[in-house]
Amino acid sequence: MSGKSQQKSLLEQFIHSESASSIVLILATALALAWANSPWADYYRQLAHLDVGAVFHGVKYHLTLDHWVKDGLMVVFFFVVGLEIKRELLIGELSTKEKALLPVMAAVGGAVLPALIYLLFNRSGEVVSGWGVPMATDIAFALGVLALFGKRVPIGLKVFLTALAIVDDLLAVLVIALFYTEQVHFLPLAVAALLLVLLALLARKSGSRPVITALLIVGVWLGVFLSGVHATIAGVLLAMVVPVRATIEPEAFFATVKEQKARLREGVLTRHSMVENKAQLDALQKIHGAAEQMLPAGYLLERRLHPIQSFLILPLFALFAAGVTMDAAALKAFPGGVGLGIMMGLVAGKQIGILGGCLL
Repeated sequence: MSGKSQQKSLLEQFIHSESASSIVLILATALALAWANSPWADYYRQLAHLDVGAVFHGVKYHLTLDHWVKDGLMVVFFFVVGLEIKRELLIGELSTKEKALLPVMAAVGGAVLPALIYLLFNRSGEVVSGWGVPMATDIAFALGVLALFGKRVPIGLKVFLTALAIVDDLLAVLVIALFYTEQVHFLPLAVAALLLVLLALLARKSGSRPVITALLIVGVWLGVFLSGVHATIAGVLLAMVVPVRATIEPEAFFATVKEQKARLREGVLTRHSMVENKAQLDALQKIHGAAEQMLPAGYLLERRLHPIQSFLILPLFALFAAGVTMDAAALKAFPGGVGLGIMMGLVAGKQIGILGGCLL
């Protein structure tokens, strides 16, 4: 095997390794914490609040860098999560009531009990709104820890935790949409809904229209963003219109391939003739179109976006989200109601809630 092919193989193994992406995420978190509590903390805050945007007709459209990550790039993360949710609901671990019951109960228990524990410590004031913080299960880190143990972890545990993660993400999306959206502007939301319908119709037709698809996707994101609903919801909505199963039956695919293959065998097919001969080119295009319909768009997108999500988006999110400053004022206020509510919710509430849900 040549050195080049060996390098490619190693790179592909690294990109598709769960433990590798988890290590990158943990390193980004550690970097954020160290940077935010170092003598260079001002540079960290300046980078996070750096204005990035454009001017159009004298109007400036801009967001800070951390908002671009949280409201822009994280849409891609939620898009991939949405594809996983849809796939599992249709053909995976959540496709039947029997399969879905255990992880659903575990996820609900692991979300509701931590929120209740937080509210026990924070019953009044502005801090009450923080009940959603301990609800979320940090599945990226949980799966990362499992991945570090490799094959020593039972496959059943990985399947269970992954299914729990999907339900947990669905709950998180609903919580963000229902409780953490301050004001909703319905006109941009209606425009986003219309563009989403157009995108759904386009997704079910054969043939690639990348420019139109990209414009519709940006339009949906912009409409949701301007409506006041958390922009990451756009990622889940977009995922719901992407097919996760083949859009044609296998019999139709085989029939198309057989028919067009016979057409190609009528003459001499070469790399040059296929360009000059319209009949050959038409036959090849029909085979290509049938193959596109047999490969689910959701599967292809999930596979292509997963490395970007794991090695770029999530580490950037961790870099800007995990930079908690542990200064004298923060330590003086600890342990306060917020800190105790989050710690007890995560440490005790998660374990008891998930186990209790499983037992039920």
